[in-house]
Amino acid sequence: MFHNTCGRKGRLVRVMGMALAASVMLSGCSTVSDWFADEEELEIRRLKPIQSQFTPQVKWDKDIGDGVDHYFSRLRPVYAYESLYVADRHGSVVALNPETGDQLWARDFAIFNGEGIWDSISRLWRSGQSARIGGISVADRMVFLGTENGDVIALDAETGETRWETTIPGEVLAAPSADEGILVVNTGAGVMFGLDTRTGEQKWRHEGDTPPLTLRGISGPVAANGGAIVGTATGKIQVNLLETGVLAWETVIATPSGATELERIVDIDTTPVLFGGTIYTISYNGTLAAVELRSGRVIWKREYASYRNITLDGNNLFVVDNNSNIYALDRRNGVELWSQSGLKKRSVTAASAVKDFVVVGDNWGFLHWLDKETGNLVARLDVGGDDEGDAIYAAPIVVDDVVITVTRNGEVAAVTTP
Repeated sequence: MFHNTCGRKGRLVRVMGMALAASVMLSGCSTVSDWFADEEELEIRRLKPIQSQFTPQVKWDKDIGDGVDHYFSRLRPVYAYESLYVADRHGSVVALNPETGDQLWARDFAIFNGEGIWDSISRLWRSGQSARIGGISVADRMVFLGTENGDVIALDAETGETRWETTIPGEVLAAPSADEGILVVNTGAGVMFGLDTRTGEQKWRHEGDTPPLTLRGISGPVAANGGAIVGTATGKIQVNLLETGVLAWETVIATPSGATELERIVDIDTTPVLFGGTIYTISYNGTLAAVELRSGRVIWKREYASYRNITLDGNNLFVVDNNSNIYALDRRNGVELWSQSGLKKRSVTAASAVKDFVVVGDNWGFLHWLDKETGNLVARLDVGGDDEGDAIYAAPIVVDDVVITVTRNGEVAAVTTP
């Protein structure tokens, strides 16, 4: 189902048949759905030709459930212990062999008469209330799930068996993070929890300020070096002591400005990046910053705006801004090395580094490879197609130089980069 072509036709085209498809073919990558798009959208969707340097190949692909549908989500696969762990929003959780895509184990947490089961006849008549899984992470030989219903679940990473379950007040919209036996869970209510990774027992909680209007997402916490690092909806980076949850320090990264609540949104909805004693973070309203871990001192600031995670590779930071422009910067001083605007407004994901390239996905199911040194677009692969359900909504992950990506409808694909 994956093709390195101008664009895979959506389900509507397949249903209406080849005759109709031929009658609406335009130059470039046009499809039946072009009928319903205005000129601005058509201009965004039409990809300009590139000078391809190589041809990516699909190694395997697999359907793991219903995906995330049209909901906001940052669910993405996680690799650990030589296994690939993938979840969908409805409640399906699977462990896959990253080499072959073969299923190692599977669980379903859709709620149906107190049991997690699916309709065995068809996903069109799926049973159960959605588990609304919002984040997945792996540590201490366990897989941790957080849900928008406030459930936190620990599974045995090898077998998928439930180790413990607990409930916290607030939606979990980002992956939890664990270190030193403490699982840090951030919630949309502005409250962060520290749970015992072995039992799920609450060790501490920290309540932060929440402004009247915020973005839907939240910052994913980072548990490391004895601290829990997280961005806030008030534009701050904060560090809590991992053992007790006590606030060690907080630093203002972005300051509200403007006359309306919408203009004053300063959310840091990205997961902080920690490297060599420095925290890198970015806010929605336009501040990229490097902050000293020990003191909270701001080392440098630059004007970039994003709700996508920053990518660190060597001495380079890769940033995808709110308009899908892509930048490379020197992490040591914030100096811009290059910019790429060829994918502007395509709802590009955060970047992932693979070999000599970075790769991003977009809202029309394409993966794009950029040269790390120049930012030039050097390869492209259609892994989705024209159907909205095939959008790539989360940054790919890289396992042994193989790109793993997931679409909104739950298709997982492993793609090789020559």
